[in-house]
Amino acid sequence: MDLKNNRQSFLGGNLDKVLSQSLVGIIGLGGGGSQIVQQLAHIGFKRYLLCDFDTIEETNLNRLVGATISDIESKSRKVDIAVRLIRSLHPDAEIQSIPKRFQEEAAALMKCNIIFGCLDGLGNRDQLERLTRSAKIPYIDIGMDVNDKIATEPPRMSGQVIASLPGCPCMRCYGYLNEEELSKEYAAYGDAGVRPQVIWPNGVLSSTAIGIALNLLTHWTDRSNKQILYYEYDGNSGTLKPHLFYERELHRNTSCPHYPGFHS
Repeated sequence: MDLKNNRQSFLGGNLDKVLSQSLVGIIGLGGGGSQIVQQLAHIGFKRYLLCDFDTIEETNLNRLVGATISDIESKSRKVDIAVRLIRSLHPDAEIQSIPKRFQEEAAALMKCNIIFGCLDGLGNRDQLERLTRSAKIPYIDIGMDVNDKIATEPPRMSGQVIASLPGCPCMRCYGYLNEEELSKEYAAYGDAGVRPQVIWPNGVLSSTAIGIALNLLTHWTDRSNKQILYYEYDGNSGTLKPHLFYERELHRNTSCPHYPGFHS
């Protein structure tokens, strides 16, 4: 085993191969995606596909890991900030950088071994899940929101981590995606306003997503078929717990009726 991985040896004798050969896609490199990139790089992954069409703005500095004031001045692309972060730890890393919307480079994503989605909007999540299901690629989605418009009550911070795996329940099975909410989003397109975002919930959600991914890739807990694949985060109470779906269905053989032909 590579000397750098001695402290991670519990992840199994196959770890060096996983870290050197797995192609990891990170779609969306803002508050959540930048933390995914940072953790993957520290763990030692060497192959990346990074996708984000956006450039950094001053309002991103409160949560985009690796960003600097000079990036604001130079209007750096988020993919370039992520590349710089990875290269600072692994100069020899293999990185495919895509400064576009993922829908424009769908074919490139098909080569990934696992994909993290750190996107705004239900529609983007729906499209990315369809793509990953068609390619039988494990997809882990993270997202958080703050509702600060509740009269007489404090703002409500919430989030989720959902792993959508071939042959397992999808985001529609969980009720996270549905046609009613997608229609509402499409109808309000361009009128979403500015959503509150901060760094610490993204840290919780990103770390949880990384934990799911490492178990899928290394099977270190020997629970790869029974691990929790949907977590709910309550930022007001500081809790992260399995969604009620898993309280009921974890020990059942639950398949996906929405993508019945896309099994592993």
